[in-house]
Amino acid sequence: MPDISAEVLDALRRSDTPTVCNALEHVMGGRTAEGFTKQPIVCADPDLPPVVGFARTAKIRASSPAQKPAAEVRALRLQYYEYVSAGEGPNVVVIEDTDWPNVIGGFWGEMQVAQHKGLGLAGTVTNGVLRDLAMLDEGYQVIASRVGPSHAFVHVTELDCPVNVLGMAVKPDDLIHADRHGAVVIPAEHIERMAWAIDVVLRKEVPILTAARAPGFTIEKLRAAWAEADKIG
Repeated sequence: MPDISAEVLDALRRSDTPTVCNALEHVMGGRTAEGFTKQPIVCADPDLPPVVGFARTAKIRASSPAQKPAAEVRALRLQYYEYVSAGEGPNVVVIEDTDWPNVIGGFWGEMQVAQHKGLGLAGTVTNGVLRDLAMLDEGYQVIASRVGPSHAFVHVTELDCPVNVLGMAVKPDDLIHADRHGAVVIPAEHIERMAWAIDVVLRKEVPILTAARAPGFTIEKLRAAWAEADKIG
C-alpha cells in the first residue's frame, strides 16, 4: 500500500473532488480522460466531507442467487468484512456490481452502512444500488449509481480484485478521493505532490475569480487576471 503523509491526507480531506482532479492534471502536466467516474451518481449525504482512503475492492451480483451453499456464501461475507477492515487505513470500499448496467439489488443500506462505519471504513464507492435513505447512520458516505428498494439476491462474488465502477478503473490499494461529484483515483507516484498541487490550483484561481466577481469586469481585466494566474506555480 502506498504511503501518505498527514499533510497530504489533510489537504485531500479539505478539497472537493473537482479540485483534486485539477491538481492531478497540474502534477501530470496535462489533462486526462481516465481515472475518474464518468456516469451520474447519487450519494447518501451530499453535505458530507470528501472520502479519502485506500481501495478495498470487491464484486457483487444481485440478479440471481449465489451458486454456492449458504455456508460458503456466509463465510465469504465474513471474509469480506475481514478484508475491507484490515490494515492501518484509511480504507474506502470500492464495489463493482457485475449486473451493471442493469443493477437491481441494494447491497448498501442501513445494515451495511452501520457495519462498515463501525469497522472504521472511510466510505464507499459503487456502481450499485443504495437504499434505506432515511435510516443510514450519519457520517458515512456512499457514492452509488442509483436508489432502489430491494436487495434482491445480492451477494459478494469476489474480493481483492481489479474493478470498474462507473467508468473508473480501480486496483486494490489505489488511493481514492470521492464526494458528491463522483470519485477519482490518485496514482501512487503522484500522492506526495498533491498537497503542493492543490495549493497551486487554489492560488491560480484567486486572481481570476477576484476579477470576475468585482464590479466593472472586462475582457482587459480578464487578460490581466490570466497573466497574473500564469505566474503562479
